[in-house]
Amino acid sequence: MPNSRGEKDACDLLDTDHRNVKKMFKEYEELMNSRARNVAQKKMELARQICQELTVHAQIEEEIFYPALRETLKETDMIAEAEVEHQSAKDLIAQIEGMSEPDEMFDAKVKVLGEYIDHHVKEERNEIFPKARGVRKLDLVGMRDQLEARKDELMGEMA
Repeated sequence: MPNSRGEKDACDLLDTDHRNVKKMFKEYEELMNSRARNVAQKKMELARQICQELTVHAQIEEEIFYPALRETLKETDMIAEAEVEHQSAKDLIAQIEGMSEPDEMFDAKVKVLGEYIDHHVKEERNEIFPKARGVRKLDLVGMRDQLEARKDELMGEMA
C-alpha cells in the first residue's frame, strides 16, 4: 500500500519478497506431483533458490527493519516473535541446504518451511506492517532504499 505520496515503502518491498517466495513454494508443490524425468534436479534448484531468497530477506529484516521498529515501537513482543520465527526458518533452511537428494524428507521440510513462512507473512502483513506505518518518525520510504541496496549486496555475494 503506497504512502500518501504514492511512493512504495519498506513494507511494500518486504511484501513483494513475500509474494515472490510464495510463488516459488507453489511451483515446488507442483513439482512434488510431477512425473517429469528431471524433476529431482528442478526441485533441488528451486529449493536452493527459495532458501537463498529467504536467507537474504531475513537478514535485511534483522539488520535494518526490526532494529528500527524496536527503537520506535512501545510494544516489541511481536518483533521478538518474528525473530524466533526467523530462527526456526533458518534451522530448516540449513537442513534443506545440507541434503543432497530430494527425498520425502526433503519435500516435507520444504513444505513445512512454506507453512512457517505463510504464518510469518500473515503476522507481518496484519500486525507489524500496519504498526510500522503508524509511526510518523519512521522513514519507511528511505528505509526501502536501504533495504533494497543491502538486498542487492547480499544477492551479489551469494551469486
